[in-house]
Amino acid sequence: MALHESIKAGIKDAMKARDEVKLRTLRSLVTAMTNEVVAKKRKPDEFLTDEEAFAVLKRASNQRKDSIEQFDKAGRTELSEPEKAELAVIESFLPTMMSREDIAVIVKAKIAETGADKSKAGMLTGTIMKELKGKADGGDVKAVVDELLS
Repeated sequence: MALHESIKAGIKDAMKARDEVKLRTLRSLVTAMTNEVVAKKRKPDEFLTDEEAFAVLKRASNQRKDSIEQFDKAGRTELSEPEKAELAVIESFLPTMMSREDIAVIVKAKIAETGADKSKAGMLTGTIMKELKGKADGGDVKAVVDELLS
């Protein structure tokens, strides 16, 4: 079953389990995916490919992380807690991201291969992100590249 279909089917399970957080999160994800389908000029009842669905999940995850950060900065923990619960549900559908140590191995190999220096850090980060698309967090990749080139 495709990711989009399994998320849609998860709504029924969440309703049966009376899991309000999961239900709310899955409904918002299905809405975002339907909006993505429509934005791609397809019929609303069609499903996204797994790659397109991962992009929507990643976007939703980043939105939750940003909200959590903003709420915590403002001292509004009562608002960040529901966001953290939703983020946990979203992350259950995302593949696990590579650790910084794993990223460092790849970055070191790329630096040796290309001979990149600090002035080419942006290009190196872009190249590695294309290679690790969906497997590593962009912030982690940038931090590792900056650390190894400085």
